[in-house]
Amino acid sequence: MDKNAKIYIAGHNGMVGSAIQRNLEDKGYRHIVVRSRNELNLLNEKAVAGFFEAEKPEYVVLAAAKVGGIVANNTYRAQFIYENLMIQNHIIHQSYVHGVKKLLFLGSSCIYPRMAEQPIREDALLTGLLETTNEPYAIAKIAGIKMCEAYHAQYGCNFISIMPTNLYGQNDNYDLEKSHVLPALIRKMVLGKYLAEGNIDALKKDLNRLPVEGVSGNNTPDEIIQVLAKYGISANHQGEVAITLWGSGSPLREFLHVDDMADASVFLLLNYDAPDSTPSHVNAGYGEDISIKDLAEIVKNTVGYTGKIVWDASKPDGTPKKLMDSSKLLNLGWKPAISLEKGVNMVVRNYIK
Repeated sequence: MDKNAKIYIAGHNGMVGSAIQRNLEDKGYRHIVVRSRNELNLLNEKAVAGFFEAEKPEYVVLAAAKVGGIVANNTYRAQFIYENLMIQNHIIHQSYVHGVKKLLFLGSSCIYPRMAEQPIREDALLTGLLETTNEPYAIAKIAGIKMCEAYHAQYGCNFISIMPTNLYGQNDNYDLEKSHVLPALIRKMVLGKYLAEGNIDALKKDLNRLPVEGVSGNNTPDEIIQVLAKYGISANHQGEVAITLWGSGSPLREFLHVDDMADASVFLLLNYDAPDSTPSHVNAGYGEDISIKDLAEIVKNTVGYTGKIVWDASKPDGTPKKLMDSSKLLNLGWKPAISLEKGVNMVVRNYIK
């Protein structure tokens, strides 16, 4: 990939897209094309076709997607399948129409069956039932993989896919309703720490910086406490703070820092072409998993939250265990560099800053 090649990153404002842009720029790629959501509506087929006609990118990174945690996935099921299918269909098809040299499609580890054999290999795809809570999103991502394979089989397109494990890092989404597990834990622990300290100013600053429904600049301390309670962050009359988290805490998850994910993505752009055989996609993970309960303790200690953690077992846990087999990527010559403890420390420092 020539350093002067025109590279379009769809979803450059998101956590993954922005990390890939930083990685490419650090490696000397300067001709990067981006468009905000206001500038280009990826749900609009004509708008996407017009963009490709005007810009004619040589390489495409498809990191744009509607994403969220277990609550968002389970609540907005129709939006998750519709919007992701439309985004993928438009960009992948226009990449074919306009002769893009290589496209990298970013998927998700949720494409694999709920009870897939661990660690999960690429060939586990479509061998069992999906996790119910995020099935619409997973089906959209599976369709994206298969679309890349189909365009390669029929038209010879060099369209490849990478399936990351759970990601975290710079530019993550900390929305208390829609975020993934790690950023949700970080924000709840930070807010719990402020509540335990009685630091109302810090609470107001956080809740106004990352808006929460029901919070404005004029809220009284009691009103703020009521809003926090809605999201499972509460204090009793003695001032003891408790954070309520969904599920039992027993599910095992693997986490990869987004900077590692970006490095793996660029590595594949440079070193991996679409194979004639399937599965064509490549897993990207750290290689170790951890229980949500143990992860919560790491975040708690890193943040300095001293209150209680309460697990609401009436809420769904999601997939019991999800660890990726990333040997395919490792055998190509790539490996991760950021441990979970180091990564969480980096993210917490950045969030509080």
